[in-house]
Amino acid sequence: MNVLSLQNVVKAYANHVAVNDVSFDVKKGSIFGLLGPNGAGKTSLIRIITTITAADSGQVFLNGHPLNHLHPNEIGYMPEERGLYKKMKVGEQLLYLAQLKGLSTKDAKIKLKYWLDKFDIVSWWDKKISDLSKGMSQKVQFIATVVHDPSLIILDEPFSGLDPINANLIKDEIFQLKEKGASILFSTHRMEQVEEICEDIVLINQGKILLYGGVNNIKNEFKEHKFSVRYNGQLPENMRFDSYDIISTQHNDIIFKGNEGHSANDLLRKLIDSQVNIVSFNEILPSLNEIFIKKVASNHE
Repeated sequence: MNVLSLQNVVKAYANHVAVNDVSFDVKKGSIFGLLGPNGAGKTSLIRIITTITAADSGQVFLNGHPLNHLHPNEIGYMPEERGLYKKMKVGEQLLYLAQLKGLSTKDAKIKLKYWLDKFDIVSWWDKKISDLSKGMSQKVQFIATVVHDPSLIILDEPFSGLDPINANLIKDEIFQLKEKGASILFSTHRMEQVEEICEDIVLINQGKILLYGGVNNIKNEFKEHKFSVRYNGQLPENMRFDSYDIISTQHNDIIFKGNEGHSANDLLRKLIDSQVNIVSFNEILPSLNEIFIKKVASNHE
């Protein structure tokens, strides 16, 4: 089942088409990457999904129902530009935001205590937001995003400005929320983070979809038939294989590039027949960052 479905969504501002016939699905209980360079249309899509603005045409479904004014209570949204009121105290701020999402005062306090204990920040209750560091503010914003147990959580650059310890803390919470059944829409341009946590992605540029699908499937689609081999001892003299070129040798590592249609097994068999003492053998798949740059550059051309 899909928690979120977009069908042929279009949004224009004056003469600029920010979202151009975009369709994709986010599966329930998954982590989905919404990717694209600055100005690609990611923010416009998020504003439509959160009902801040409406699409000019197309349809959006949340949990199988057409998007309506009640759906924001089922969504948690952590914007890139954090939206906390600096003069308020942490406790009153979180309590206020939880009540805006439909929680009673009693339920909000129970849930907030759970999260403040979980992050070991109970002592922050009476601190002013203005006295918090960026990382501390980010934890508070994260709690405000998830305290009402939303079925869809939208995180826009959630690790921006966080040190590695706090980034790992938030990352662990994202995985735990997924295990409990929440779906996470993760918007970023940091491809290494996407590879680490996302199962499916959509890449948009200039309002249009360039790539959409499973991370592993996309990486396999763009593979260049490169293989890395680590060996011990000496290589046979004048080692050459039909259909495979040696494109790099360094110390005891070789990188081969094969023609399409020749599998890893073909190369491995030839290496074994040549009596190469193999320590490790791996296919080199392109990183999402490489694919991202390639697709966006070709789209601009």
